[in-house]
Parts: sequence; structure tokens; C-alpha cells
Amino acid sequence: MWLSRNRPDVLCIQETKVQDDEFPISSFADTEYEVIFRGQKKYNGVALFSRLPLSEIEWTLPEDPRQEARFLKAKAGKIYIVNTYIPQGQEPDCEKFQYKLDYFRWLKRYFTSNFDPAEPVLWCGDFNVARNAIDVYDPEGLWGSVCYCQPVQDALAEVMKWGFTDVFRLLHPEPEQYTFWDYRVPNALKRKMGWRLDYIMATKPLVKKFKQCWIDLDARALDKPSDHTFLAAELAL
Repeated sequence: MWLSRNRPDVLCIQETKVQDDEFPISSFADTEYEVIFRGQKKYNGVALFSRLPLSEIEWTLPEDPRQEARFLKAKAGKIYIVNTYIPQGQEPDCEKFQYKLDYFRWLKRYFTSNFDPAEPVLWCGDFNVARNAIDVYDPEGLWGSVCYCQPVQDALAEVMKWGFTDVFRLLHPEPEQYTFWDYRVPNALKRKMGWRLDYIMATKPLVKKFKQCWIDLDARALDKPSDHTFLAAELAL
């Protein structure tokens, strides 16, 4: 439904939670989109839909010893796109949280080894990080959680130093801009009790081409929605 209404050139999605042989590819047969995906049973999973020809596809982050379904890279037209679903981390002192921090380090080495910041690269996805106090509804009460603490903020900042700009925040410095609302919080969307965990990062050649970037709140208000909503952008290429 969202594809038919918005007709983006490219759509990156995360947390599909299906194995590849269960991906509902037939549902998109008449949409004119090329679809690539990588999944695993019950957890994770990423997919990329494109109206542009896809090439140079990679399905895994090389350094990830678990090889979880969290990474897709492709060249769509003339732009490189890296779609990631960063680990959530579970608890600050557990092994899964260390895996989250490691994942950011592996990503930075991947970008350093495979790209130049002068190339047109988009890094998109659910990063499971709120970068700053403005990115959560209760900065004091939520501080120290696995998605809002100094270690994960520092880990994301290190990847950004390679050459990425947070496009949405560049264009929208105002507060109460969220992409995720926890189902466990009653009426979280209406009460504006959200988190900004989803990002479109761009290298310098693309930043100046962004005409707009926005969060689709209407999609989150639909019947049985995801707890995340769409982060969208328009570029003049």
C-alpha cells in the first residue's frame, strides 16, 4: 500500500523476520520494483526495493562473525546504498550490547575499505541509536538504555566521522521528531512519546541534493502498523 501511494525510487526496510523462502515476493510481482532481500527465521531481515537497476550487490557485512541478516548493499542507478538493521543490544552489560558496538566498528571499516567520502553513498536503516537528547521524549528518564547512552552515541559518531551527515536533523532541528513509538507505552504516538532511531545518512556529494526529508506519521497511525514508521527523502539528482 505504501509503495503504491508513494512510488519511491528506492525503499529500504528492516526487521522482516522471515527466511528467504518465505519472503512474500509474489505480492510485489506487479509493482515494477526489483526486490532483493536477506532474512532469517523469526529475527532480523533486510530488504531493498528499487525502480532503478541494481548492481554490485552484497548480502553480508564481511567482519560480522554471526553473519546475521542485518546488511544489504547495492548500487541503485549511480548511488551506493547500504541498508542496515543495527542490533538492539538487549541490556547494557550483556554480550549482545558488545555485539552492537562491534557492529558499528565493522561498518566503519567496511566504509573505509570500500568507499571514498567523495562518492555518492547513502547509509540507511534502523540504527537503534538516539543521537542526542532531542531525539527522545524523556532524555533524563531514558538515559542509560541500550539505544540512548554514551557508548552507542559514540559508536555512531565514529562511523559518521568517516563522512556522513544526518540529513533529517540537518533539515529539521526542531524537537519532537520521532520515528519509533514503543507499543508498551499507551497511546505513545498521540502523546508524542517517541524515539528517533531511524536514519538516512549521506556523503557530501549527496547532502546538497536533498530537497526535503520527512517522517511519515500517517503510516504509524494506520491499523496494525509497525512500531517504526517511514523516514523519507527527496533528492534532486
